[in-house]
Amino acid sequence: MAGPLSRAWQCWVFTGLMTDAPPPSSPYAAPPQPMRPEDEKLWAILIHIGGIFFGFLPSLIGYLVLKDRGPFIRDHSATALNFQLTMLIAALVGSVLTLVLVGFVILVGVSIAILVLSILAAVAANRGQAYAYPLAIRFIKY
Repeated sequence: MAGPLSRAWQCWVFTGLMTDAPPPSSPYAAPPQPMRPEDEKLWAILIHIGGIFFGFLPSLIGYLVLKDRGPFIRDHSATALNFQLTMLIAALVGSVLTLVLVGFVILVGVSIAILVLSILAAVAANRGQAYAYPLAIRFIKY
């Protein structure tokens, strides 16, 4: 069979067989690189402050994504997640108790606790110190 098709086929077959293809990549991912201390502080601050505006989502995402990047960020994200989950439970209880009017007091208390304690935790993270939220149930061990 003569013609351009056979010539193209021959070139493709020979060049495909003669070139060295790179070996297939490993199915195992490389372990994550540790973060610099400045980056760990920054992410810890953002996780604590993010809890004021977005509830438990920043601490959950931070814990799932950054927990293997260093002990400082793992401790702060787990601490923030435990606190935010505790405050979520308290807010749900307060919401139910609004039927008897005591729930409004609980909801205001939860809001103030989240604001004040999250700022204190962010300041401690900025200093490079560990912080333990008072009243937080320890759902996640760190």
